Amino acid sequence: MNIKTIGIIGAGIMGSGIGHVMALSGFDVILMDVRDEFLDKGFGNIKKGLDKMIEKGKITPGEKENIIARVHKTTRIEEMAKADFVIEAVSETEELKLDIFKRLDAICRKDVILSSNTSSISITRLASATRRPDKVIGMHFMNPAPVIQLVEIIKGQNTSDETLLIVKNLAEKLGKITVESKDSPGFIVNRILMPLINEAVFAFMEGVASAEDIDKAMTLGTNQPIGPLALADLIGLDTVLSIMESIYKETRDPRHSPCPLLKKYVDAGNLGRKTGKGFYNYQ
Repeated sequence: MNIKTIGIIGAGIMGSGIGHVMALSGFDVILMDVRDEFLDKGFGNIKKGLDKMIEKGKITPGEKENIIARVHKTTRIEEMAKADFVIEAVSETEELKLDIFKRLDAICRKDVILSSNTSSISITRLASATRRPDKVIGMHFMNPAPVIQLVEIIKGQNTSDETLLIVKNLAEKLGKITVESKDSPGFIVNRILMPLINEAVFAFMEGVASAEDIDKAMTLGTNQPIGPLALADLIGLDTVLSIMESIYKETRDPRHSPCPLLKKYVDAGNLGRKTGKGFYNYQ
């Protein structure tokens, strides 16, 4: 399969990050979101990321302009008819994702693979919204997508081996390292990571230690590059909560039941770095 144009649904942190990676690797990108301001913010994120690469001497200003020229913005999902491969990267809401996959199935060519960047939602269930379940797969990039090498690949119940091979080859072209996961709640990374973050929130809520000391203990004591509370702020506390709720809904395992304090932060609109305040103050 000759993939030249990548369609990305969602221009948020993950969608714009994936767009950065794709354009940097030479692909044309159709970046779609429902509002122009979302697209402009996502496009700005790509430009900032490329500026950092210029500062580090990884690309030249001329190369930046060529990369930016490969990214095309749109608010029309119908533009995905031009894509050779599609990645859905909207918020972790199952109903929204199911609706998008249903619409993409009607818009995209029959040979086009529809992938999801979901952190926890069943690929088999997303595939059920289409008439091409053999061409639906999970392609879970980590945040920030331009920096972290790992991509989780998740086969649904009916995902074909051919689809798996195409996606693995695509990830390799992006310079990524892949792991394969069964279609199990949370897959590999979030099944392990979310209980860690949740326990850190419980420790903070119960007054075991300050947020700073909890993170310092985990970074210095276990050689983690970032503490669990700072990482939650980076991911977005609303996203963390959605992932935990999705895994708990599927498993009913109390290890995945979100800490009440996390819910309070989300209800208050304190979502981490993106709002300027979470477990830490970024303002």
